[in-house]
Order: sequence, then C-alpha cells, then structure tokens
Amino acid sequence: MTEALQIEGLRVEYPRGDDTVMAAVDGLSLSIGPGEIHALVGESGAGKSTVGNCIMGLLDPPGRIASGSIRIAGRALNTATGRVDGLRPGRDIGAIFQDPMTALNPLFTIGQQLSEGMRHHLKIGKAEARAKALELLRSVEIPEPEKRLDQYPHQLSGGQRQRVVIASALSCDPDLLVADEPTTALDVSVQATILDLLRDLASRRKLGVLLITHNMGVVAQIADHVTIMRHGQTVESGPSRQVLGRPSADYAKALIGAVPRLDRKLHRFPVIEAQHEGEAAAQEQIAARVKRTVPEGTELLSVENVGITYGGGFLGGPGFKAVEGASFAVKRGEIFGIVGESGSGKSTLATAIAGLLPVSEGRMRFRGEPLRVRRPIPVRRAIQMIFQDPYSSLNPRMRTGAAIHEPLDFYDTGDGTTPETLVEAVGLPRDAAARYPHAFSGGQRQRISIARALAGQPDLLICDEPTSALDVSVQARVLNLLKDLRDRTGLTMLFISHDLSVVRQMCDRIAVMKSGRIVELEDAETLFTRPRDPYTRDLLSLIPTLDGLAAAPQPAGAPLG
Repeated sequence: MTEALQIEGLRVEYPRGDDTVMAAVDGLSLSIGPGEIHALVGESGAGKSTVGNCIMGLLDPPGRIASGSIRIAGRALNTATGRVDGLRPGRDIGAIFQDPMTALNPLFTIGQQLSEGMRHHLKIGKAEARAKALELLRSVEIPEPEKRLDQYPHQLSGGQRQRVVIASALSCDPDLLVADEPTTALDVSVQATILDLLRDLASRRKLGVLLITHNMGVVAQIADHVTIMRHGQTVESGPSRQVLGRPSADYAKALIGAVPRLDRKLHRFPVIEAQHEGEAAAQEQIAARVKRTVPEGTELLSVENVGITYGGGFLGGPGFKAVEGASFAVKRGEIFGIVGESGSGKSTLATAIAGLLPVSEGRMRFRGEPLRVRRPIPVRRAIQMIFQDPYSSLNPRMRTGAAIHEPLDFYDTGDGTTPETLVEAVGLPRDAAARYPHAFSGGQRQRISIARALAGQPDLLICDEPTSALDVSVQARVLNLLKDLRDRTGLTMLFISHDLSVVRQMCDRIAVMKSGRIVELEDAETLFTRPRDPYTRDLLSLIPTLDGLAAAPQPAGAPLG
C-alpha cells in the first residue's frame, strides 16, 4: 500500500542578509503509512511547522526547498513550485493550524466556513453541507452545535475555536492530515476526545497523520512513531514507546525529562540548557523592578459572589451567564490557579478582573479598594495580563521593541529598563526587539507577550494560558522565571490553565470551575491527592502522561534550572 507521506533528505533554506543561508530543516527523513500517526517533536524554532508548511505548499518566499524530496500518496512534490500536481489542498490534505483565531475568518459564521470547503470539494448542496457541518461539530463535542453554526469565531472560546478548526480539517475526508499543535488550546477532557477521534479516524479510515506537537503526553498516548528535531536536524527517531521510554540521545533524554510531573511537586522545573549570562542578568534586573506594595500574606484581591452575563439587558432577554456566584481571595505572594474546561468561565472571570469586562453581580476589591471597570492609571499598571493568544495580543505592524516600550513609556517607570532587557529576560536574543511578530514562532510570540506584561511592574499578574503555546523546555524556563519573580519580589499571580500538570507545579491554591461556577477550591496538594468533587476527579483522570514508559534518566551535566 502506498505511503501517505514520505520525506527523504529534506533541506529548507532561508537567505540571510550577508549572502549566506540558514537551514530551517536539514536532512529530515520520515515516512507515514496509511493509518499511522507520526509525531514531530522539538523546541520552538526547531523546524517542525516549516516541515508542515512544505507538505501543504505553504512555504513562503524567500524560504525554499534546497534539496530532498516529498511524496504524498505516491505523488512527488515539485520543489520549485511547492505543489503536487493533481493534489487538492483541503480535500486530499487536511490541516489543523496552531492558531485557531487566525485560521478562521472573522467575517463568516462557523456554519458558512465549515460548509464552504465541502460544497466546493464534495459537490454537495447547501442543506447537505450544513447538515454535515452540524454533525462535525457534534463529533468534536462543541456544546449547543445548532446555535454555534450561526455564531462568529469571536463568540467562541479559544478551545471551541480550535475544535471548529479540527472539524474543518476533517470535513472533506482527507487521506493525510497535518496537525500542527491540534490540542494546544484544549482542556484535558476535550483533548482526550479529540485524540480518541484522531486515533479512531487514522485506524478506521487509514488516515495518515503528521502530528506536530510539544506535548509529550499526547505523543505517548496516540503516536505510533516519533521524530525529535533540534535546530532543523533529526536528533532521534523511532517507535514512540522506544524513543519516549528509552531515549538514546542526551537531548532527547533532557527534553522528555522536562515534562511537568503530576505525581509530586518540584521546587523548580528541569531545563535543558543553562541560562546564558545575559538572560540571568536581565532576570535579576526585572526581579528588582517589581515593587512590594502590601505585606506578605495580606489579601490583595477578593472576589465576592461575582456574576458575569453576556447579552441581555433592555429588550435583550435574560442573556447568558458565563460566571455565577464566584467567590475567592488571593493573598499577596500567592499563585492562585483556576482550571476548568473550555467555556467554563475561567478566562471570562480573569478578563473581568483585568478590567476588560463589566461585572453583572457581586463585587471585587483590590488592595482593599473597590475594583471597577474604569480604573485610575496606578491600578491599571498594578494589574497586568498575559493573554491566551500571543499573535492577536501583539500588533503585527509594530516591532517587538516598540510594543514592549509602550507600557514602559505609558506608565513612566523611569528605572532605565529597556525592551531589550525584557526580551532577554524571557529567553530571547536582544536583537529580537527589532523584529516584527510574524518573524517568531508561536512559542516565541508568547514569551514576547510575557515580557510586555512585565513591563508595567505589576503587583498582580494574570496569566491566561501563559505557556500553552510553549514547548516543554521553553515552558520550564518561563515558569521558573515566574516562580523566581514570586520568590524574590512577592509578585502575585492568578494562573489560568488547562494543563493540570503545570498547575500542579505552579499553584498554591486552585479553584475548579464548571459551567461558570466554582465547584471545588483547595490547596494544590489536597486537590491533586484527595479531590472531593467528581468533576475534579474526572479531569485528573484524563491527563495524558508518560506513565507506563521507562523513566528517562537525566543526562550527565544537564542543568536543573
């Protein structure tokens, strides 16, 4: 039977300004048979997404395929044009992109976007396409699918948008699916459903899947083979149980060892590479900027019976209650976690605390004073937010340095901190400040968003999925940075995530939300060892882990942070 995908000796080059070239991918070879799932794993910037773009004919100039070959369903890709003659993108190859918001058209409803490809490729009528679109939304467990068909992308949560993208990729029954971080924005319950769906489709329909991911638990759960990349080159490749359970390369051992643990809490995350001198110095400077405004252990934020309703009002009906009766307090120096499924209200609650949404019921207090939507500049400075979607939170027309300089200038910190220092503090080179957002990978853009949030010298940092777009090695360094800031300065954090393994390591106390309500609130140790609510127990049982695989030893000399 013909291989769904075969890559041999692929080299992709980008020209530099000094007449030299940079190899984004160098000598990659892999094959995917019908019904197989092959995971491509590596750090941000390793070349994973470049490989996916080559397969789909989306490699943008000046990038070019310098050598090697790609065959899709036995047909060779023309390296000059980046196309396979007779191959229909969207029909023969399905694609799940990393950023769901930019993959969907904000001007068209979900139903229109799902139906368009089916009507074009499958030659079916409008009514049949809508019926199939509805069935697709049900298959990826979108709540109230009949209602969602007529909604626009901005009306869905991040996880719901990602499910729509997955439904769109599967809509025309492709033979090869390129899935670039397909579960990044999904909570564990939906992630489990999607992974089961991908595994079932691959097996039942003999669908070949190239899974580009940084989630080692996902790889262990569904991938047949795995290739680990670094700096465009293959580090290790083979059956997933062998590579994950008994890796031979030191880098592979360190990468797998950096996966957050669920069984116990570590003081620091293991990292693959030691910080370079500039990064460590920049972090020291950032830590010194954060000012202590209230004593340790003092209540910094209180939320009392807060409710948030969308719509409604005069002539608008009752509206939709996104949050109802939420109550908790956050003490200074604490990392307070909020977890729950997509659409549970956790991001809505965080957005209201940040002052971007009005509260319908209840009240919030910050440093003992009422917290309203209209806030004086000192309060706005004191509460900063890292948003879930790093690309849409940055202005594509502004250089990174200018975007970071905005809060430095607006809040007039006057301490001499530069955008270059903030960029370096989150693990990027100083010259990254001169580049635009599109020049970075998704993980690198998220680090820029973190740098921008830190520019305002916040007392409370709201982290809405701050590491969902990061690979495990970069995630470890960023989370260690946040922990260091808390330990050195008493910076308080509201940490929202669907990655319970990260929450386990980061948070002191955790609130679990379901359908807009807090169903359980406990300290982290109690929640993970003795959860009371059945919903919490279900969430914990669905986390993909490396359990059952041989533990990878930490390579000699590998730094632990």
